[in-house]
Amino acid sequence: MKSPNTLTDKEAPLARRVKTRIGLAATLTLAVVLVLGSTGTPAAAAENSVVHWSGIAEAAIAVGRPPASCSVLAGMVHGAMYDAVAAIEGGLAPFATSVTAPPDASADAAVAQAARDVLVARVLLQAGTVQIAYDAYMALIPNGPAKDGGKAVGAAAAAGMLAMRTGDHFADVVPYVQPTPGPGVFEPIAPTPPVDTKLPFVRPFTYGSPSDYRPGGPLELSSRRYARDVAEVQELGRVDSTTRTAEQTETVRFYTDQTFVQYSRALRGLVNALGLDLRESARLLGYVHVSTADTMIATWEAKYHYYFWRPNHAIQRADTDGNPATLPDPTWLPLITGNHPEYPSGHACFTGAVTESLRNYFGTKHVPIAISSTVVGTTRTYQSLDEIVADVEDARVWGGLHYRTTMTQSAKHFTQIARDIGRRHFLADKRGHDDKDHDNDDDRYDKDHDNDDDHDGRDGRDYERGGRRGH
Repeated sequence: MKSPNTLTDKEAPLARRVKTRIGLAATLTLAVVLVLGSTGTPAAAAENSVVHWSGIAEAAIAVGRPPASCSVLAGMVHGAMYDAVAAIEGGLAPFATSVTAPPDASADAAVAQAARDVLVARVLLQAGTVQIAYDAYMALIPNGPAKDGGKAVGAAAAAGMLAMRTGDHFADVVPYVQPTPGPGVFEPIAPTPPVDTKLPFVRPFTYGSPSDYRPGGPLELSSRRYARDVAEVQELGRVDSTTRTAEQTETVRFYTDQTFVQYSRALRGLVNALGLDLRESARLLGYVHVSTADTMIATWEAKYHYYFWRPNHAIQRADTDGNPATLPDPTWLPLITGNHPEYPSGHACFTGAVTESLRNYFGTKHVPIAISSTVVGTTRTYQSLDEIVADVEDARVWGGLHYRTTMTQSAKHFTQIARDIGRRHFLADKRGHDDKDHDNDDDRYDKDHDNDDDHDGRDGRDYERGGRRGH
């Protein structure tokens, strides 16, 4: 992280793109964000209706849900708001449904109605709270044909989204079934059932089967890289590690915030800071949240396909893995825990979906964004999306939750979903936002992690779309 006082050569492309899209005022706002850097965040501008209802959706959806499930509901809400804005503002290709708007329909009323209808239908326990927020918001919009027309547009957009998601299996109850225990096989590490067992069966928004993007399997237990990964997490991720520094521990705890809420908050802050208009707010937030939803569905399908064990059991039972380079420690416990299979990493995939969507929308990795953590009460301002990915990777390894290769390869593989969604949907009507539009210096991945694949028990095809090789 850094706190520059001026736009650098690498940060200037984003300013040019923002200036082209939303005018000089947003460029100046961007400069303010860059000047503040990691020492603070800009005062939030008045929120437009998309940002406002994104916040209401966040609060309603997050109650009692893990981050991955939250993302699916958020994709529905933001997709419906996007279609409502597309109908009234124009300049956007519809996502779930095409709606015809009457003349002078209120876009604010349409956004509120679309969000309200999806939330009330799919987040039943928060319906009352959402209705109160809706009534208060609508009371601020003058009665008349514009308001009525906007409500009709929003209702149609929500109905289209709800129809699209009918029978998506999101409400199914899927009991956890434990595979035969043994070396490399995940077993629950908490008294509660593993989370989100239903997600592998949820219908994606933009592709056919949850397994369509399944990666190749995790590292072979007998490989040298696996042994190195275990040794690293064994030393740094232990709950009482004497090697992990205070700064590293703070990074771990920073990213134990509820992931969906943490990124949703940051995205709303970014949109406010850049002063995006209603259309671009709907485009950006719709793109990110739908990409994250489909990424989480694919991620959880892979988790419960491979059932790879967490460092807890890998280290405690290292004498069973057949690898002479791993050392068992029956007393080892991690700093943080996660009660679902280790591979792939949910947080790495979530982060990859968010950052890749932002990268494709802006056409650069140099996107200044402030991320706050309610766990430690601090804010980190990043100037490059790659810095976020790196911090999350370190946090999960230093916290004893994941192996290094899992973090790296998860972030690498699943970003393809966000690229496909941008190309086919939210960015399809724009030019200059495909895979070739990134800066020349925009290397996505750290090649240092890939220089010894011949020793990890996999071949180079394992991480291409549709890989099926297990462990």
